[in-house]
Amino acid sequence: MKFNSDRLAPSFRRTLIGAAVLAFTSASAFAVQPFVVKDIRVEGIQRTEAGTVFSYLPVRVGETFSDDKSVSTIKALYATGIFKDVRLEVDGNVLVVIVEERPAIAKVDFTGTHEFEKDMLVKALKDIGVGEAKTFDKATTDRAEQELKKQYLSRGLYGVKITTTVTPMERNRVGITFAVDEGEISRIKQINIVGNKVFKDSELRKELSLNTSTWLSWYTKADQYSKTKLTGDIEALKSFYLDRGYVEMNVDSTQVSISPDKKDIYLTINITEGEKYNVSDIKFEGEMFGREDELRQLVLLKKGEVYSGARLTATNKLITDRLGTFGYAFANVNANPEVNREKREVAFTFFIDPGKRAYVRHMNIQGNTTTRDEVIRREFRQFESSWYDANKIKLSRDRVDRLGYFKEVTIDTPEAQGTSDQVDVNLTVEEKPTGNFQIGGAFSQAEKFSLSASVQQANFAGSGNTVGIELNTSKYSRTIAFSQTNPYYTDDGVSQSYELYLRTFEPPAVNIGAYSIKQKGGRVSWGVPFSEVDTVFFGIGLENAKVTTDETSPSFYQKYVANLGGPASGVGTVSSNSVPLTVAWGRDSRDSAVTPTLGRYQRANLELDLIGDSKYYRLVYEHQWYRPITTWATLALKGEFDFGHGIGDRPYPIFKNFYAGGIGSVRGYYSSSLGYLDPSNGDALGGSSRLIGNAELQFPFPGQGKDRSLRWFAFMDGGQVYQEGQKMRLGELRFSTGLGVSWISPVGPLKLSYAKPLNSLPSDRLERFQFQMGTGF
Repeated sequence: MKFNSDRLAPSFRRTLIGAAVLAFTSASAFAVQPFVVKDIRVEGIQRTEAGTVFSYLPVRVGETFSDDKSVSTIKALYATGIFKDVRLEVDGNVLVVIVEERPAIAKVDFTGTHEFEKDMLVKALKDIGVGEAKTFDKATTDRAEQELKKQYLSRGLYGVKITTTVTPMERNRVGITFAVDEGEISRIKQINIVGNKVFKDSELRKELSLNTSTWLSWYTKADQYSKTKLTGDIEALKSFYLDRGYVEMNVDSTQVSISPDKKDIYLTINITEGEKYNVSDIKFEGEMFGREDELRQLVLLKKGEVYSGARLTATNKLITDRLGTFGYAFANVNANPEVNREKREVAFTFFIDPGKRAYVRHMNIQGNTTTRDEVIRREFRQFESSWYDANKIKLSRDRVDRLGYFKEVTIDTPEAQGTSDQVDVNLTVEEKPTGNFQIGGAFSQAEKFSLSASVQQANFAGSGNTVGIELNTSKYSRTIAFSQTNPYYTDDGVSQSYELYLRTFEPPAVNIGAYSIKQKGGRVSWGVPFSEVDTVFFGIGLENAKVTTDETSPSFYQKYVANLGGPASGVGTVSSNSVPLTVAWGRDSRDSAVTPTLGRYQRANLELDLIGDSKYYRLVYEHQWYRPITTWATLALKGEFDFGHGIGDRPYPIFKNFYAGGIGSVRGYYSSSLGYLDPSNGDALGGSSRLIGNAELQFPFPGQGKDRSLRWFAFMDGGQVYQEGQKMRLGELRFSTGLGVSWISPVGPLKLSYAKPLNSLPSDRLERFQFQMGTGF
């Protein structure tokens, strides 16, 4: 620091020089002659405004400048991080502040980066202070380089080398370039587990997410070491032993070593298994409100059985949840073990502290930008200013998720600020597009490529109403329909739906016989909820159907035309009117309507026409069942039984026939091709009854975390269609198996499948690859 002033003696200048050197010490004090500052001048600034410098100065014009003020001034300006050097000079009674600014970062660039996208790296480094328009600081840049290297190490690139180049530019700016030599990925060469006697190495390695290289490692990246993964694997090993009774199992140490060329990693996990323990007794202590017997029924551990850590954890959760249904949101349940090493037994005492009974203060909704609050709030079963009920809160979340309007629905219950007996319930949704352009297609040798499409809008304008304008076209069908569903036609949840439609169906090109079916009509129905998961539907419709045949039409269709009052030859057109009455029951306990992993969906429907020309009844029953079999796999089962029959001497309407084959029923077979074939030309004609069964084992894609929008699945299908009066023989079912992918894409659900028919006949039409957008499982 330099001071120039004729008013100041040399001893005073030396004193200020000493003050600059010791500016960041607090022990030195110098006796100088103060003076009154008449003006302050700032020199050396290029990008920084003078006002910014003034705002940091601890001295103002008209104040007395002293040695203490000089120290404070230098400290304040250096603390901003903007300046590389600060000097103070005096010109008369004018204090001159001379600064040298640190360079500004003009650009940040990367070379040699393949593992990470550049945009992501630029954003990440900017968050820690290295980015365009930021002040350049060597220490911060060094930290950024170390953080960048750390990210590469987390991906298994232990041979990474990073060279940072700082290039001066005009106007006191610099450009920073990180040159990255990623090297080769270090892969796990060997995993050793030491100390295990009861369980084999191969059995324990199945519990680890880390693994040596396999043919799928390019995708799973399980052979890339990660400290986080290793920590998770240690916990997985402990859980494995605890679930099998080894209470005192311990992971003593882990060693990670890398080869000199940094290509191979060797892991060693040292464990002590201990002894297997059985459960000797279960006791309860604490406040149970006279419900000990009820709580005891929730205990999954049984006397005399092998101890299981998973069952103990589940028991704690069940008891906590049960107390939550009585309003005790902050209940605490701890199981205290008493180990008897001689008998190899362990007894547990469950200490129950229910805490204070809690009220719900506010029910908050977040994330809905289109859907109105009332559409979500009317699904709540937990209410504000009432006792906290864990079951009602979960039910509220599930009901909102079953609306199908949201990609994700989460709920949390934080303690209300400033209270000890109130909680807030925060429900957060992530909306997804509800306007669907649905498209489906398949590839076969006969048809090559077929396509169908439709348009529909659910949650119209965020109202919760579904408005459909369906325009569906394919090679053999046309549909124009308008429909609307109001799920809350009345305030107590009675729904109303109506539909107007015009449908035309002609056989696919693979059929030899020609015919057409034209239907026009409408229907209206109401749904009355009888429980949280059960709804009964009532409806009435009016429909006109025309069936037209020619000489090439299947004899089955010609016979129908003749029997319904058409030309005796069966060649021509017959028209019929029907007034179908419908009664249906539905039960939906799934945790999600879009990507369910738990619960059931059931539907039973009776359609009956006693008034119109086409007297018939039609029964449909569908059952879907979902259950997680591991933390990452879900088993989905679906069954459907359909049956129709004519009443009196009337034949069952052929335009009400059921069909099977294709995605949604039996994959691997051409759409609607199964069942009775016309004896004259082999055309598939559908039938009055149908039996369908599907099983899917669904898995998330690696790296998706909790995101269930993208999954792959293995499946097995079976099904068949039967004519009126034909017995439903299980031996005639067609089966297929295969693999597929489902994705909740931005334009709607997408499902791809590749199937192999298991018992096809030469007369069956096969399609191995099929896809569909806009329809779930």
